[in-house]
Amino acid sequence: MLTKNVGTFDRAARIGVGLALLIAFFMLPDMGLRWVLLIGIVPLVTGLMGSCPAYSIFGISTCKLR
Repeated sequence: MLTKNVGTFDRAARIGVGLALLIAFFMLPDMGLRWVLLIGIVPLVTGLMGSCPAYSIFGISTCKLR
């Protein structure tokens, strides 16, 4: 089970950035490096899950202390 290590503001920012990149992927005309915008899947998924594997590796958490 993944532990929650992404706080509220961090989650909102990740979801916003992820959606913006994916919208840009579908809206921009066909460019050579357009597929790079698919990286937006990563922040979107980590924001929706509330857990970031990279944060776990480095011991980072942006969740409020309980």
